[in-house]
Amino acid sequence: MVTATPAARPVNPRFSSGPCAKLPNFSVDMLADAALGRSHRAAIGKAKLKAAIDTTREILGVPADYRIGIVPASDTGAVEMAMWSMLGARGVEMLAWESFGAGWVTDVVKQLKLDATVREAPYGEIVDFAEVDFDKDVVFTWNGTTSGVRVANGDAIPADRAGLTICDATSAAFAMDLPWDKLDVVTFSWQKVMGGEGAHGMLILSPRAVERLESYKPAWPLPKIFRLTKGGKLIEGIFVGETINTPSMMAVEDYLVALDWAKSIGGLPKLMERSTANFRAVQDFVDAKPWIENLAADPATRSNTSVCLKFTDARIKDGAAFAKAIVKRLEKEGVAFDIGSYRDAPAGLRIWCGATVEAADVAALMPWIEWAFEAEIEAQTAAA
Repeated sequence: MVTATPAARPVNPRFSSGPCAKLPNFSVDMLADAALGRSHRAAIGKAKLKAAIDTTREILGVPADYRIGIVPASDTGAVEMAMWSMLGARGVEMLAWESFGAGWVTDVVKQLKLDATVREAPYGEIVDFAEVDFDKDVVFTWNGTTSGVRVANGDAIPADRAGLTICDATSAAFAMDLPWDKLDVVTFSWQKVMGGEGAHGMLILSPRAVERLESYKPAWPLPKIFRLTKGGKLIEGIFVGETINTPSMMAVEDYLVALDWAKSIGGLPKLMERSTANFRAVQDFVDAKPWIENLAADPATRSNTSVCLKFTDARIKDGAAFAKAIVKRLEKEGVAFDIGSYRDAPAGLRIWCGATVEAADVAALMPWIEWAFEAEIEAQTAAA
């Protein structure tokens, strides 16, 4: 029998894993100071871009000798830029446990045609970092956005490694504690934990990564938007706000507003606390129900941002159709938008729990998931 329709509803039903929910109480009026109609090369444009870089460093605790640049094409552009500019100097290990990591494998093996060691794990699991050779360059995602599986910590990455670690941290930055001394290249986009707009990526380079760029020239040609050096030296302007291509000053303003909000609530510790509270609201619900589970098998590797769930009830005949029906019911009720699993992932739900989401909204959503589950089981049984 279907439980009664829940009385409470999420105030903000936006739980998409990208673009993600805007900061609480967001209004376009907050963007009134955007440098619209001004050149990004004018003093005002450069100042705002540099402020975005400097405040990112402040909140994330990026070491002073690491460079931070704003680059084209979101996180994807940043990862591609790093791989095409740096790989090939030594052996490569590619680590993948979800679709985006698998995409980086395709780029390296089929496009760059490097003889890379590929280590893969199925959705819900993670590769064994103890087996990885960090004297090679290693490419991996910190948090698998489409699998809800994250790296538990950086303990397995040696401080005296010879290779570079290239880390796609797009759904981890601002929500998880990244060990900067273990990471040489870190990338992310504004559209994830900070709820910003797409198309802009962040590229963070350690001194070791800069040394690679200045001492190694890839065998393949580099498109203009990938070029980080000129005459064998790093183009320093990229890392003070002189972007390779024209950025959206509206999107820049939006990111600055989100960064200011993050500072106002207590910075990175509070952002991580909010994400963890959101995750906890989901996981406590899942732990109490026999028909749904976290896709990540190991609690230590469960994401606190892109939380992926699977239905386990034996009465479900077609998992993909069942999950789509749940998503459709919840969207029709206006209580949750865009929470279906990623197209390449196992059928189920994916609930974004990043810092811009309110825990009260996550808690209000959970009874609706149970209501939709029972309604769909009843409909399936009636149709049999």
